[in-house]
Amino acid sequence: MATLQGGFLGPDPGALSPAQQEQLSRFKIQTRIANEKYLRTHKEVELLISGFFREMFLKRPDDIQEFAAACRQAAGQRGMDRSHPV
Repeated sequence: MATLQGGFLGPDPGALSPAQQEQLSRFKIQTRIANEKYLRTHKEVELLISGFFREMFLKRPDDIQEFAAACRQAAGQRGMDRSHPV
């Protein structure tokens, strides 16, 4: 298994049996369907994401994770935080 940029490990094709690979594939499909249903019922998510991206592209921070944390903290101070992870 190769180490990718950032210390992440790359795929290891022989790590799963064919049955495990099939189970993983089904899980991924079910997860995508569940996520799509959630996004369709919560239209505000698109507004939150597009607002974040707009600010990120306007300000172009060097550390995006730090920028995201600051945005989350600012949202909490404005009373928009509902104690759910972003």
